[in-house]
Amino acid sequence: MECTFEQFLENKGLRLTSQRQAVLSAAMAIKGHFEAEDLHARFRGKSERISKASVYRTLPLLVEAGFLREVEFVDRHMHYENAMRKEHHSHLICTSCRKVIEFCRPSILEALQKVAHEHGFEEKSHKVEITGLCKECRHRSR
Repeated sequence: MECTFEQFLENKGLRLTSQRQAVLSAAMAIKGHFEAEDLHARFRGKSERISKASVYRTLPLLVEAGFLREVEFVDRHMHYENAMRKEHHSHLICTSCRKVIEFCRPSILEALQKVAHEHGFEEKSHKVEITGLCKECRHRSR
C-alpha cells in the first residue's frame, strides 16, 4: 500500500507543513529533471515564501518517501525527477550544453534483466546514460 506524504512524515515524527506541501506540489508539477535551485526559483515572486533551506530539507524526504528519484548526471550535481512516472527510461547527456534527452527502449531493459538473470544477480536498480554531443552542439563544432 502506498502512503501519502503526510502519512510518511507522521511515521517519521514530522508534520506536513505548508512549506513541505508547497515543495511537494511544485516538484510534482515539473515534467523533466530539475535541481534544487530550479525548484527554489519557482517560488521567487510568489505570495508564499519558501526558503532555500526548506527546499533542500524537503527534497531528501520526498526521495525517501518515493515521490522523487535522485539522478546524478556527469555534472555531478544532484538532479531529481518524478518517481511516480511508471515508464522506465534512460538518458542521453550532452557533455557540452548539458542537455538531457530521455529515451525508452524496452529491448535495453530486457537485455539488462537477462544479463542480471544469467549471473544470478538480483537487480535493485540500474541506470543507462549515454554521454556525448547532441545534434545542436555537433553542428556548432563543425
